[in-house]
Amino acid sequence: MTPSVSTDTATEDRLLDVQGLVTVFDTEDGVVQAVDGVSFHVEKGKTLGIVGESGCGKSVSAMSVMRLIPEPPGRIEGGKILWKGQDLLSLETDALPEIRGNQIAMIFQDPMTSLNPVFTIRKQLGEVLEKRFDLVGEAADQRMIEVLGMVGIADAEDRLGQYPHELSGGMKQRIMIAMALMCRPDLLIADEPTTALDVTVQAQILYLMKQLQEELGTAIILITHDMGVIAETCDDVAVMYAGKVVERCEVTELFDAARHPYTRGLLESIPRRGVSKDQALTTIEGVVPSLLDPPVGCRYADRCAHADETCRAQDPPLDEISSSHWSACHHPLEVVP
Repeated sequence: MTPSVSTDTATEDRLLDVQGLVTVFDTEDGVVQAVDGVSFHVEKGKTLGIVGESGCGKSVSAMSVMRLIPEPPGRIEGGKILWKGQDLLSLETDALPEIRGNQIAMIFQDPMTSLNPVFTIRKQLGEVLEKRFDLVGEAADQRMIEVLGMVGIADAEDRLGQYPHELSGGMKQRIMIAMALMCRPDLLIADEPTTALDVTVQAQILYLMKQLQEELGTAIILITHDMGVIAETCDDVAVMYAGKVVERCEVTELFDAARHPYTRGLLESIPRRGVSKDQALTTIEGVVPSLLDPPVGCRYADRCAHADETCRAQDPPLDEISSSHWSACHHPLEVVP
Protein backbone atom coordinates (compact mmCIF):
# COMPACT_ATOMS: atom_id res chain seq x y z
CA MET A 1 0.00 0.00 0.00
CA THR A 2 1.34 3.40 -1.01
CA PRO A 3 -0.62 6.28 0.50
CA SER A 4 -1.27 9.15 -1.90
CA VAL A 5 -0.93 12.44 -0.07
CA SER A 6 -3.08 15.40 -1.08
CA THR A 7 -1.16 17.91 -3.16
CA ASP A 8 -3.70 20.72 -3.29
CA THR A 9 -2.85 23.97 -1.54
CA ALA A 10 -4.07 24.45 2.03
CA THR A 11 -6.00 27.54 3.04
CA GLU A 12 -6.67 29.27 6.34
CA ASP A 13 -10.34 28.27 6.06
CA ARG A 14 -9.51 24.55 6.01
CA LEU A 15 -10.77 22.87 9.18
CA LEU A 16 -10.01 19.25 8.35
CA ASP A 17 -7.33 17.97 5.99
CA VAL A 18 -7.05 14.20 5.60
CA GLN A 19 -3.88 13.13 3.82
CA GLY A 20 -3.05 9.61 2.65
CA LEU A 21 -5.21 7.88 5.29
CA VAL A 22 -4.74 4.11 5.54
CA THR A 23 -7.05 2.03 7.76
CA VAL A 24 -6.98 -1.78 7.84
CA PHE A 25 -8.78 -4.60 9.65
CA ASP A 26 -7.35 -7.97 10.68
CA THR A 27 -9.67 -10.87 9.83
CA GLU A 28 -9.42 -14.66 9.83
CA ASP A 29 -8.91 -14.51 6.07
CA GLY A 30 -6.25 -11.80 6.10
CA VAL A 31 -5.88 -8.03 6.28
CA VAL A 32 -8.70 -5.97 4.74
CA GLN A 33 -7.45 -2.70 3.25
CA ALA A 34 -10.65 -0.77 4.00
CA VAL A 35 -9.23 2.73 3.41
CA ASP A 36 -6.11 2.97 1.28
CA GLY A 37 -4.43 6.34 0.78
CA VAL A 38 -7.55 8.51 1.08
CA SER A 39 -7.19 12.31 0.94
CA PHE A 40 -9.87 15.00 1.24
CA HIS A 41 -10.52 18.27 3.07
CA VAL A 42 -13.42 20.40 4.27
CA GLU A 43 -13.51 24.16 4.84
CA LYS A 44 -15.38 26.33 7.34
CA GLY A 45 -19.09 26.54 6.64
CA LYS A 46 -18.90 24.20 3.63
CA THR A 47 -20.38 20.77 2.96
CA LEU A 48 -18.26 17.94 1.60
CA GLY A 49 -20.14 14.97 0.22
CA ILE A 50 -18.48 11.54 0.27
CA VAL A 51 -20.30 9.24 -2.15
CA GLY A 52 -19.87 5.68 -3.33
CA GLU A 53 -21.47 2.25 -3.18
CA SER A 54 -21.70 0.19 0.01
CA GLY A 55 -18.36 -1.11 1.28
CA CYS A 56 -16.20 1.50 -0.47
CA GLY A 57 -14.78 2.92 2.78
CA LYS A 58 -16.96 5.99 3.39
CA SER A 59 -17.96 5.18 6.97
CA VAL A 60 -14.53 3.78 7.88
CA SER A 61 -12.98 7.07 6.72
CA ALA A 62 -15.36 9.00 8.99
CA MET A 63 -14.76 6.69 11.95
CA SER A 64 -11.02 7.08 11.40
CA VAL A 65 -11.35 10.87 11.58
CA MET A 66 -13.15 10.48 14.91
CA ARG A 67 -10.54 7.92 16.07
CA LEU A 68 -13.38 5.46 16.71
CA ILE A 69 -11.94 2.49 14.83
CA PRO A 70 -12.07 -0.52 17.21
CA GLU A 71 -8.52 -1.68 17.98
CA PRO A 72 -8.31 -4.63 17.48
CA PRO A 73 -9.33 -5.70 14.86
CA GLY A 74 -8.84 -2.35 13.12
CA ARG A 75 -5.95 0.08 13.08
CA ILE A 76 -4.90 3.26 11.30
CA GLU A 77 -1.64 2.40 9.57
CA GLY A 78 -0.70 5.65 7.89
CA GLY A 79 -1.49 9.17 6.79
CA LYS A 80 -2.44 12.34 8.61
CA ILE A 81 -5.72 13.71 9.97
CA LEU A 82 -5.05 17.42 10.39
CA TRP A 83 -7.66 19.24 12.48
CA LYS A 84 -7.00 22.98 12.45
CA GLY A 85 -3.41 22.07 11.65
CA GLN A 86 -2.99 19.50 14.46
CA ASP A 87 -2.58 15.84 13.55
CA LEU A 88 -5.24 13.89 15.47
CA LEU A 89 -3.23 10.70 15.02
CA SER A 90 -0.48 12.15 17.21
CA LEU A 91 -2.84 12.73 20.17
CA GLU A 92 -3.04 10.42 23.16
CA THR A 93 -6.39 8.69 23.65
CA ASP A 94 -7.24 10.72 26.77
CA ALA A 95 -6.93 13.96 24.76
CA LEU A 96 -9.54 12.93 22.19
CA PRO A 97 -12.70 13.70 24.24
CA GLU A 98 -11.82 17.40 24.02
CA ILE A 99 -12.09 17.10 20.23
CA ARG A 100 -15.01 14.66 19.92
CA GLY A 101 -18.34 16.32 20.55
CA ASN A 102 -16.89 19.71 21.44
CA GLN A 103 -15.28 20.37 18.04
CA ILE A 104 -16.21 17.43 15.80
CA ALA A 105 -19.55 15.67 16.22
CA MET A 106 -21.01 12.72 14.36
CA ILE A 107 -24.50 11.53 13.45
CA PHE A 108 -24.36 7.76 13.06
CA GLN A 109 -26.09 5.77 10.35
CA ASP A 110 -29.28 4.40 11.83
CA PRO A 111 -31.39 6.59 14.15
CA MET A 112 -33.50 3.54 15.00
CA THR A 113 -30.59 1.88 16.81
CA SER A 114 -28.36 4.83 17.77
CA LEU A 115 -30.51 5.84 20.74
CA ASN A 116 -30.56 3.65 23.86
CA PRO A 117 -34.09 2.17 24.13
CA VAL A 118 -34.08 1.97 27.95
CA PHE A 119 -33.32 5.66 28.65
CA THR A 120 -35.47 8.72 28.12
CA ILE A 121 -34.45 11.48 25.73
CA ARG A 122 -33.74 13.69 28.77
CA LYS A 123 -31.30 11.11 30.14
CA GLN A 124 -29.47 10.72 26.83
CA LEU A 125 -29.20 14.42 25.99
CA GLY A 126 -28.55 15.33 29.60
CA GLU A 127 -25.54 13.03 29.76
CA VAL A 128 -23.82 15.18 27.12
CA LEU A 129 -24.49 18.39 29.04
CA GLU A 130 -23.40 16.94 32.35
CA LYS A 131 -20.10 15.59 31.02
CA ARG A 132 -19.24 18.55 28.79
CA PHE A 133 -20.60 21.55 30.69
CA ASP A 134 -21.42 20.25 34.17
CA LEU A 135 -25.05 21.26 33.54
CA VAL A 136 -27.77 19.40 35.47
CA GLY A 137 -31.34 19.94 36.59
CA GLU A 138 -33.40 22.87 35.34
CA ALA A 139 -30.47 24.55 33.58
CA ALA A 140 -29.84 21.37 31.60
CA ASP A 141 -33.54 21.05 30.74
CA GLN A 142 -33.62 24.60 29.39
CA ARG A 143 -30.60 23.95 27.20
CA MET A 144 -32.12 20.71 25.88
CA ILE A 145 -35.44 22.42 25.12
CA GLU A 146 -33.57 25.17 23.29
CA VAL A 147 -31.64 22.71 21.10
CA LEU A 148 -34.70 20.55 20.40
CA GLY A 149 -36.46 23.70 19.27
CA MET A 150 -33.57 24.43 16.92
CA VAL A 151 -34.09 21.09 15.16
CA GLY A 152 -37.82 21.67 14.76
CA ILE A 153 -39.22 19.48 17.53
CA ALA A 154 -42.52 20.78 18.87
CA ASP A 155 -43.54 20.24 22.52
CA ALA A 156 -39.87 19.77 23.35
CA GLU A 157 -40.47 19.66 27.12
CA ASP A 158 -42.84 16.70 26.73
CA ARG A 159 -40.43 14.91 24.38
CA LEU A 160 -37.71 14.91 27.04
CA GLY A 161 -39.68 12.43 29.11
CA GLN A 162 -40.30 10.02 26.24
CA TYR A 163 -38.42 6.88 25.24
CA PRO A 164 -37.07 6.28 21.70
CA HIS A 165 -39.79 3.75 20.84
CA GLU A 166 -42.39 6.47 21.34
CA LEU A 167 -40.89 8.60 18.56
CA SER A 168 -41.06 8.33 14.76
CA GLY A 169 -37.97 7.69 12.66
CA GLY A 170 -37.78 11.33 11.61
CA MET A 171 -38.11 12.47 15.21
CA LYS A 172 -35.32 10.13 16.32
CA GLN A 173 -33.05 11.52 13.61
CA ARG A 174 -33.80 15.07 14.80
CA ILE A 175 -32.88 13.96 18.32
CA MET A 176 -29.57 12.60 17.00
CA ILE A 177 -28.87 15.90 15.25
CA ALA A 178 -29.75 17.78 18.45
CA MET A 179 -27.34 15.59 20.40
CA ALA A 180 -24.58 16.27 17.87
CA LEU A 181 -25.21 20.03 17.98
CA MET A 182 -25.38 20.23 21.77
CA CYS A 183 -21.77 21.42 21.97
CA ARG A 184 -22.00 23.61 18.84
CA PRO A 185 -19.20 21.75 17.00
CA ASP A 186 -17.20 23.29 14.16
CA LEU A 187 -17.63 20.12 12.06
CA LEU A 188 -20.57 17.75 11.83
CA ILE A 189 -20.06 14.33 10.22
CA ALA A 190 -23.39 12.90 9.05
CA ASP A 191 -23.13 9.23 8.09
CA GLU A 192 -26.14 8.34 5.91
CA PRO A 193 -28.42 10.63 7.97
CA THR A 194 -31.52 9.81 5.90
CA THR A 195 -31.18 6.00 5.87
CA ALA A 196 -34.49 4.16 6.58
CA LEU A 197 -36.49 7.40 6.39
CA ASP A 198 -39.24 7.99 3.85
CA VAL A 199 -38.69 10.54 1.07
CA THR A 200 -40.66 13.35 2.73
CA VAL A 201 -38.79 13.01 6.03
CA GLN A 202 -35.47 12.75 4.15
CA ALA A 203 -36.13 16.12 2.55
CA GLN A 204 -37.02 17.63 5.94
CA ILE A 205 -33.83 16.33 7.58
CA LEU A 206 -31.60 17.59 4.74
CA TYR A 207 -33.28 21.00 4.80
CA LEU A 208 -32.84 21.13 8.57
CA MET A 209 -29.11 20.39 8.33
CA LYS A 210 -28.65 23.09 5.68
CA GLN A 211 -30.61 25.59 7.76
CA LEU A 212 -28.60 24.86 10.90
CA GLN A 213 -25.39 25.17 8.90
CA GLU A 214 -26.39 28.65 7.77
CA GLU A 215 -27.31 29.69 11.32
CA LEU A 216 -24.31 28.20 13.13
CA GLY A 217 -21.63 28.22 10.40
CA THR A 218 -20.95 24.51 10.97
CA ALA A 219 -18.97 22.61 8.33
CA ILE A 220 -20.51 19.27 7.31
CA ILE A 221 -19.20 15.99 5.91
CA LEU A 222 -22.19 14.19 4.40
CA ILE A 223 -21.73 10.49 3.68
CA THR A 224 -24.23 8.98 1.27
CA HIS A 225 -24.74 6.74 -1.75
CA ASP A 226 -27.47 9.02 -3.13
CA MET A 227 -26.38 11.37 -5.92
CA GLY A 228 -29.60 13.34 -5.52
CA VAL A 229 -28.69 14.17 -1.92
CA ILE A 230 -25.20 15.20 -3.08
CA ALA A 231 -26.67 17.55 -5.71
CA GLU A 232 -29.03 19.23 -3.25
CA THR A 233 -26.76 19.75 -0.26
CA CYS A 234 -23.02 19.70 -1.04
CA ASP A 235 -20.40 22.20 -2.14
CA ASP A 236 -17.65 19.67 -2.89
CA VAL A 237 -17.65 15.93 -3.53
CA ALA A 238 -15.24 13.02 -3.04
CA VAL A 239 -16.17 9.84 -4.93
CA MET A 240 -14.86 6.63 -3.34
CA TYR A 241 -14.39 3.20 -4.86
CA ALA A 242 -12.86 0.11 -3.21
CA GLY A 243 -11.17 2.06 -0.41
CA LYS A 244 -9.84 4.92 -2.53
CA VAL A 245 -10.92 8.39 -3.61
CA VAL A 246 -11.19 8.20 -7.41
CA GLU A 247 -12.51 11.71 -8.09
CA ARG A 248 -12.80 14.95 -6.15
CA CYS A 249 -14.28 18.23 -7.35
CA GLU A 250 -16.91 20.92 -6.82
CA VAL A 251 -20.45 19.57 -6.96
CA THR A 252 -21.40 21.37 -10.18
CA GLU A 253 -18.33 19.94 -11.93
CA LEU A 254 -19.24 16.44 -10.80
CA PHE A 255 -22.57 16.52 -12.63
CA ASP A 256 -21.42 18.61 -15.61
CA ALA A 257 -17.91 17.30 -16.17
CA ALA A 258 -17.18 14.00 -14.37
CA ARG A 259 -13.90 12.58 -15.71
CA HIS A 260 -13.56 9.21 -13.97
CA PRO A 261 -15.35 6.24 -15.64
CA TYR A 262 -16.74 5.07 -12.27
CA THR A 263 -18.24 8.49 -11.49
CA ARG A 264 -19.70 8.66 -15.00
CA GLY A 265 -21.16 5.18 -14.51
CA LEU A 266 -22.83 6.20 -11.23
CA LEU A 267 -24.38 9.26 -12.88
CA GLU A 268 -25.58 7.33 -15.93
CA SER A 269 -27.30 4.74 -13.72
CA ILE A 270 -29.66 7.34 -12.22
CA PRO A 271 -33.25 7.06 -13.59
CA ARG A 272 -34.24 10.06 -15.72
CA ARG A 273 -37.52 11.67 -16.66
CA GLY A 274 -38.70 11.19 -20.21
CA VAL A 275 -37.04 7.81 -20.64
CA SER A 276 -39.31 4.99 -21.77
CA LYS A 277 -40.24 2.55 -19.04
CA ASP A 278 -39.24 -0.25 -21.43
CA GLN A 279 -35.67 1.03 -21.63
CA ALA A 280 -33.34 -0.76 -19.23
CA LEU A 281 -31.34 1.27 -16.73
CA THR A 282 -27.64 1.68 -17.35
CA THR A 283 -25.62 -0.58 -15.04
CA ILE A 284 -21.98 -0.99 -14.07
CA GLU A 285 -21.05 -4.54 -14.98
CA GLY A 286 -18.93 -6.73 -12.72
CA VAL A 287 -18.26 -6.64 -8.97
CA VAL A 288 -16.07 -4.66 -6.58
CA PRO A 289 -12.67 -6.33 -6.06
CA SER A 290 -11.88 -7.97 -2.74
CA LEU A 291 -10.10 -5.64 -0.33
CA LEU A 292 -8.33 -8.68 1.13
CA ASP A 293 -6.28 -8.92 -2.05
CA PRO A 294 -6.90 -5.83 -4.21
CA PRO A 295 -5.52 -5.72 -7.75
CA VAL A 296 -2.09 -4.18 -8.41
CA GLY A 297 -3.35 -1.57 -10.86
CA CYS A 298 -6.54 0.47 -10.96
CA ARG A 299 -9.18 -1.20 -8.78
CA TYR A 300 -11.87 -0.28 -11.30
CA ALA A 301 -10.03 -1.72 -14.32
CA ASP A 302 -11.94 -5.03 -14.54
CA ARG A 303 -15.25 -3.13 -14.75
CA CYS A 304 -14.06 -0.31 -17.00
CA ALA A 305 -14.65 -0.29 -20.75
CA HIS A 306 -11.68 2.09 -21.21
CA ALA A 307 -9.08 0.05 -19.29
CA ASP A 308 -5.85 -1.10 -20.94
CA GLU A 309 -2.67 -2.84 -19.80
CA THR A 310 -1.39 0.34 -18.11
CA CYS A 311 -4.54 0.47 -15.99
CA ARG A 312 -4.12 -3.15 -14.93
CA ALA A 313 -0.43 -2.72 -14.08
CA GLN A 314 -0.23 0.72 -12.43
CA ASP A 315 -2.35 2.24 -9.70
CA PRO A 316 -3.32 5.72 -10.96
CA PRO A 317 -2.60 8.64 -8.59
CA LEU A 318 -5.21 11.29 -7.79
CA ASP A 319 -3.99 13.85 -10.34
CA GLU A 320 -5.03 17.48 -10.65
CA ILE A 321 -7.12 18.13 -13.76
CA SER A 322 -7.93 21.73 -12.85
CA SER A 323 -7.61 23.95 -9.78
CA SER A 324 -10.74 22.36 -8.29
CA HIS A 325 -10.83 18.91 -9.90
CA TRP A 326 -8.80 15.73 -9.26
CA SER A 327 -9.22 12.32 -10.86
CA ALA A 328 -7.43 8.99 -10.33
CA CYS A 329 -7.52 7.67 -13.90
CA HIS A 330 -4.83 6.99 -16.51
CA HIS A 331 -7.34 7.94 -19.24
CA PRO A 332 -9.74 10.62 -17.90
CA LEU A 333 -12.92 10.82 -19.97
CA GLU A 334 -13.54 13.79 -22.20
CA VAL A 335 -16.31 16.19 -21.23
CA VAL A 336 -19.33 15.86 -23.50
CA PRO A 337 -20.76 19.31 -24.43
